[in-house]
Amino acid sequence: LQNAAKREENMRKIAENSQSAVQASQSLISMFYFQLVIMAGTVLLAYHFEYTDTFPVHVQGFFCYDSLYSKPYPGPEDLGRAPPVLVYSLVTAIPTVMILVGELSTFFLHADWIREKTIITGECCYFNPLLRRIVRFLGVYSFGLFTTTIFANAGQVVTGNQTPHFLTVCHPNYTHLGCKSTSHYVIDKKACMGNPAVVAAARKAFPSKDAALSAYAAVYTVIYVTLVFKVKGSRLAKPSICLALLCPAFLVGVVRVAEYRNHWSDVLAGFLTGGAIATFLVICVVNRFQTRKVPQKKVAPAESVANVPVMSLPHVESPLEKFRGVITELRSPMSHDLRLCLFPSTPDVLIPSRSMTSEV
Repeated sequence: LQNAAKREENMRKIAENSQSAVQASQSLISMFYFQLVIMAGTVLLAYHFEYTDTFPVHVQGFFCYDSLYSKPYPGPEDLGRAPPVLVYSLVTAIPTVMILVGELSTFFLHADWIREKTIITGECCYFNPLLRRIVRFLGVYSFGLFTTTIFANAGQVVTGNQTPHFLTVCHPNYTHLGCKSTSHYVIDKKACMGNPAVVAAARKAFPSKDAALSAYAAVYTVIYVTLVFKVKGSRLAKPSICLALLCPAFLVGVVRVAEYRNHWSDVLAGFLTGGAIATFLVICVVNRFQTRKVPQKKVAPAESVANVPVMSLPHVESPLEKFRGVITELRSPMSHDLRLCLFPSTPDVLIPSRSMTSEV
């Protein structure tokens, strides 16, 4: 009966585990689809900000003969010392290579790494933690990259701040606008006579998108190197790698200012935007690049002999136990008189007896 009860309990536990596995699988798949939808929406929004006129740029006025916006035009973005193709390649390749190197080295150098158990299709199977971490960290990084692009483009569209070479490409007709002094403020939307595409691009300065993307990639990669890489025997190896990763982002900002494509305030705002997004994702989304430990199942202790049910039998008192009880009562102080009756004590002094005759 006990074995049958145990088999029934085991079957019930197996059914419950399979049901919970199916529920966990459905929730995992639904969350995966939801994340894909969010990622697709982010990419679509970034595309509309970057390559379409869905969100028109705010037209901001300017002062006549303002020297702050009269710097020489450096030419198209592709002809600069830090073209967008180079910036986008660096912010894509460097973090990817560093994450791949870090995960591969961690996986092969730590043989006792915990294998995380993940439910995929309703059945329990072991999902390689190396692949899981790479997909997770690179996926979050890609999401943050598009998010940074959206934040930078949204700031540029809303503010409409001009670049240092704005008046050079605007070609305003100061005589027609009635500019007689530098204190005259022009708010006419048709004041610019230059190329409309170049003028529209010159109205997108704050914050600097290239600086934001560079800072985001640098901060994300530096935090990853700091928390994941384990370098023994050298205290300067890890700081050197981190400074080398921060240097390109700083140079991108310097080049943007030196070529009169952005102001210092635009570059600093871009650095803050990218760094803040990277820090938020590292702390709140990927949990500081830590591995989620799978709780180990507790092994049920073996049943002790005391827990085994014992069949109760009727108690039969043996004659030996009766005699032992009598002896115990005789030895107790309460039965002193009884002992004197059964076993009289001999006198301590023996008196010789004399025969006594009676006289008649």
